[in-house]
Amino acid sequence: MTDPNIPASTLNSESTAEPQESFADALSAFERSHIHQDVSGRRQLEGTVVSLSADQVFLDIGYKMEGVLPRSAFEKNAEGVKRGDVFPVSIRGRNEEGYYDLSRFKVAQPRDWSALERAFQEKTAVAGTVTAVVKGGVSVDIGVRAFMPASRSGTREAAELEALVGTEITCRITKLDVADEDVVVDRRVVLEEQARGLLAERRAALQEGDTVTGTVRTLMPYGAFVDIGGIDGLLHVSDISRTRIAKPEDVLTIGQELTLRILKIDPETKKISFGLKQLQPEPWETAAERYPVGQRVAGTVTRLTDFGAFVELEPGLEGLIHISEMSWAKKVRHPSDLLKAGDRVDAVILSVRLPTQSEPGRIALGLKQTLADPWLDVQGKFSAGSQVEGPVTKLMNFGAFVEIAEGVEGLVHISEIVAGRRLNHPSDVLRVGQRVQALVLAIDAEKRQIKLSMKQLIPTGLDEYLSEHKVGDMISGRVVAIAPTGMDVELGEGIRAQCRVPKDASNASFTPPIPASGTAPDLSQLSSMLKARWKGSAPAPAARQNPISEGQIRSFKIVKLDVEAKKIEVELA
Repeated sequence: MTDPNIPASTLNSESTAEPQESFADALSAFERSHIHQDVSGRRQLEGTVVSLSADQVFLDIGYKMEGVLPRSAFEKNAEGVKRGDVFPVSIRGRNEEGYYDLSRFKVAQPRDWSALERAFQEKTAVAGTVTAVVKGGVSVDIGVRAFMPASRSGTREAAELEALVGTEITCRITKLDVADEDVVVDRRVVLEEQARGLLAERRAALQEGDTVTGTVRTLMPYGAFVDIGGIDGLLHVSDISRTRIAKPEDVLTIGQELTLRILKIDPETKKISFGLKQLQPEPWETAAERYPVGQRVAGTVTRLTDFGAFVELEPGLEGLIHISEMSWAKKVRHPSDLLKAGDRVDAVILSVRLPTQSEPGRIALGLKQTLADPWLDVQGKFSAGSQVEGPVTKLMNFGAFVEIAEGVEGLVHISEIVAGRRLNHPSDVLRVGQRVQALVLAIDAEKRQIKLSMKQLIPTGLDEYLSEHKVGDMISGRVVAIAPTGMDVELGEGIRAQCRVPKDASNASFTPPIPASGTAPDLSQLSSMLKARWKGSAPAPAARQNPISEGQIRSFKIVKLDVEAKKIEVELA
């Protein structure tokens, strides 16, 4: 049967060795080349590098199977290690592939007091066997009898201390008195050093982008601390889920097992940042294909800002409904006028912009596009010159907005509210909610603007006069101005007519008469006379041959009435 402690290289050499070479000679040669004791039996071995992989170094330790060390066990991640290099190693066990799991932790096997003194001075770990439980601890055979306090045994209970009897341990000499043969050893310090070494190896092996498994240890308002085998890292709240999360405890619990991605390792502080959402599918990768422009979608309002509302379409994918895209019917001053967080809404995709290195992705949504646009048939319902009615919706310095149909407003400019009067503000005569009638002046469907007038629907004295008279009527009027081409005649308050100069009239006929005794003519009866004549109830004054002058009341005949232009022309009767 083949001795497992004899390396394959030695066995192979035996087949070609000279016949007189004995097995004892081969075994002796092997022992000379591996002179140190190991942590488990008991030899400390020397391993020769035979190959390197991306994360491991394989060493020939003289056994049939090779030993393996992580690259992180060497400086600079084994960057300078090459085949043929020799390193002292110890066996810790076997891994899943059957290779020997090695350690570079140095262990000595003292054979005399001088070796003990050297191990004590150099603080080298030594191998020993626990022989018995004694008062306050255990006795350990390290070549001589040594005492190990229970507090430095690395155990917590008496049963664990009893279980150490008969086992081989690695410890460090903390007290050595050769004269009194008093030796004290410490196993706990070695276990702690080994743990720190393993932790350092593990930490050195971690790289940004690695996927690791850990346990939630602590929850904080800003995130969760996760333990990945003795190494803590922070999972920030913003990296927990692609869905917006207010508090980590809403989705995590202490003790929960998580699979995480290492996002960052600070080279100075060694702090590690984890990400959980980074292992979930990236929704933006296919957003443009899944959300084409014009598609109708449903989502939940997550938050409101002054300029719009954010809507979650799926975890990690939000769209923005801008305030200008919320309503056809009215001007929304703040999104809260229509929406609140938590509302479920339908919207239409207006545009999709994928994320870049400098800018995040954006999806523009429209809320009003889910409703019929009332402006599409405005020109079919209304036309210039038509009369409309509706409530006043807003009062501004420059005029009043009137809703003439659902979602359609028109503007009555302040100058078109009342006739013959200048307003300081529309609120002088109007109030919000008041129903008014108006005349449509103009429609611009592209700009979504309608101009209205209220004053042009209010009848005036001139309108009444035009409706009550016809061409050929005999009327009375007062001459208010004389020009070479004609006269301006007042027929009533605010009612004027033009009188053409007769072709056969002499200039003398238009010379203002000089009042007798220098007094002004008596015009006290003018208003009553004109008012009576407007209604046709008073006779026209007798024709006089006196020259026409300003202020004179005369009889006239209507020769033209223009209702649309609101003009009247007369001639002397």
